[in-house]
Amino acid sequence: MIALLIALSGPIAAFQSTEALDQLVERFAGAPIGAEGGARAAVDKRLKLAACDSPQLSWRSPAEDAVVIRCQGPQQWRVFVAINALPKAAPTAAAPALVAAKPELIIRRGDPVMLEAGAAGFSITREGLAMGDAAVGGRVLVKTDEKRPPVAAIALAPGRAKLPGFGD
Repeated sequence: MIALLIALSGPIAAFQSTEALDQLVERFAGAPIGAEGGARAAVDKRLKLAACDSPQLSWRSPAEDAVVIRCQGPQQWRVFVAINALPKAAPTAAAPALVAAKPELIIRRGDPVMLEAGAAGFSITREGLAMGDAAVGGRVLVKTDEKRPPVAAIALAPGRAKLPGFGD
């Protein structure tokens, strides 16, 4: 009788693992949960998000105070994860004000960019279009597909950028 009820109830819905989202945010932000530069708290375990094959992460704003996790699958969803801000260096009164040299921009808006990701044993590249300017080590949004939002990458060299959290 119980087997009949289970068979009639249909397939069990698969939900996105919040632990997997926590790991993605940790790699993206570069710091563990609770640490400076890391997520303030873990993604709420009570969330029942539709399973997503490839969640996309980006910063909510240039202040890098929150990470946005998006799923662009058939059942789209978006989650914001607050980040513990890194302390800003306070200028000292005794030190003379230095004029900061502008870093040389190696990627400019509209430039073609080869986006790279990989780890031990594999690597993958994808062509995209820079959505902004970036210096070496700076973040830049790269559009790889007209139907999907841009992905955040780290500028390496002119025309080259890598996805954060892969092969670091």
